Amino acid sequence: MVKKNVKGGKAHKKKKKDSSVIDDFKSTKNVDKKTEDQEYGQVTKLLGNCRLEVSCFDGMTRLCHIRGSMRKKVWIKLNDIVLVSLREFENAKADIIYKYEIPEINFLKKENEIPENIKLYDDVEETKDIGFDFKDGGDDESCTEEEVDAVVIKEDIDIDNI
Repeated sequence: MVKKNVKGGKAHKKKKKDSSVIDDFKSTKNVDKKTEDQEYGQVTKLLGNCRLEVSCFDGMTRLCHIRGSMRKKVWIKLNDIVLVSLREFENAKADIIYKYEIPEINFLKKENEIPENIKLYDDVEETKDIGFDFKDGGDDESCTEEEVDAVVIKEDIDIDNI
């Protein structure tokens, strides 16, 4: 027997998709700004075990730890802008307490809270070409006689005699 008054199914999923449309470039919530014991930073290296290396905008590079309430809920990637809570007893270590999204980063740039020349993940360069080209044919049958002779000559060389 089919249960009644249970949410789910095809129609429910369609409504869910339509209602969750959010414009990424318009933010209606307030942006968290830093206080005395906090600093803005950019993630430079992912170390694993909820640890990151963050280059703070005060000029220091700190080993940061993601706080427990952010684990498995907020995913931090390379070049993300984060808010770091500084420790009183260790200047080289800190805790990540907030991750900024693109509209919030743009707002902080307008307010001159963070530098204008930071490199975001939108500006990341694509992988560079290493200069290795494949031939058009790709088949062994398309080799010329000169290339086959060169391969035969290389096979005649004995490694022990070199």
